[in-house]
Amino acid sequence: MEIIAGIKLKPTVHSRIDEADLSDPGFGKYMSDHMFTCKFIDGEWMAAQVIPFGDMLISPAALALHYGQSVFEGMKAFRMQDGRINIFRLEKHWERLNSSLHRMCMPKIPKELFTGSLRQLVDIDRNWVPMKADTALYLRPFVFASEAKMGVKVSEEYTFVIITGPVEIIYAKPIRVKVEREFIRAAKGGTGYAKCSGNYGAAFYPTQQAKAQGYDQVLWTDATEHQYIEESGMMNVMFIINDKLITPALSDSILDGVTRDSLIVLAREMGLQVEERKIGVDELKLAFLNKTITEAFGAGTAAVVAPIATIGIDEREYHLPAYSGSNIMFKLKSRLDALRTGIEKDVFRWNSIID
Repeated sequence: MEIIAGIKLKPTVHSRIDEADLSDPGFGKYMSDHMFTCKFIDGEWMAAQVIPFGDMLISPAALALHYGQSVFEGMKAFRMQDGRINIFRLEKHWERLNSSLHRMCMPKIPKELFTGSLRQLVDIDRNWVPMKADTALYLRPFVFASEAKMGVKVSEEYTFVIITGPVEIIYAKPIRVKVEREFIRAAKGGTGYAKCSGNYGAAFYPTQQAKAQGYDQVLWTDATEHQYIEESGMMNVMFIINDKLITPALSDSILDGVTRDSLIVLAREMGLQVEERKIGVDELKLAFLNKTITEAFGAGTAAVVAPIATIGIDEREYHLPAYSGSNIMFKLKSRLDALRTGIEKDVFRWNSIID
């Protein structure tokens, strides 16, 4: 077993890449050959290693299974036009992961460990990074409480894992969303801003209810008044109203999306007026009535931008105009794609290149 930068490397002897269709990978269908694991024991991270992808041994008494100490990140690595590989906004994801870990009383990941592990893992599985447009290697770092003990307590042992797999974007076609007035995703003072597993599990039921009504996702509203838009399913949400890009301001009930942040930076650089503020359901209704809303879309790592065709509000449906390549969301996506693949110069220093 080779050791590079403190990380043990044990390459697989049986690659599964010939079993994968990298031109049509879907999302979550394939797992790459290797994974990274590291243990937190006695107050420090140790035994970092890249090993063949496979099942893990975990105790039925592992605290994460009972009390929910588990957080994750969603990232991507892209094939650049010159053949090199780029891990996008690595430092921003590290900061957000540590913010989530802090909220869940879990130990932070040192920057060197986070960046080194991802670079080693992506490098050893570089052949899994697809080349087709709108595809990438999805990176899933996650941390969970692995101490085996009965009783409600903060764990003293943790496991840090990274798995990867080739993916294409989701929600390539316009979607239908429903404004959710009864169920909530997050409340003030809660864990809404943290990327912890429980947030997603709690969202399944209302999302399934919406799907049964013919929608693809929900538009979450605030927990207090159910009057203000917060997120769209597993994405941040943005609107173009009166030629302005409007998106809910960040709070402790809204995830600090990396794609959201990237699109806002690009929009301002392109001269678009951006407003990060509360946006009420009544304001949306009025915008539809006055025909001042021209676009609505989700923004997230998995989808990049997810165009919204229909918004259901209080038993009535409101429809957005037909979309084309001239829409602002697609111009922003094109700029983002160009930066991530090296077509445009990385003036924001967002790219972490693996030669």
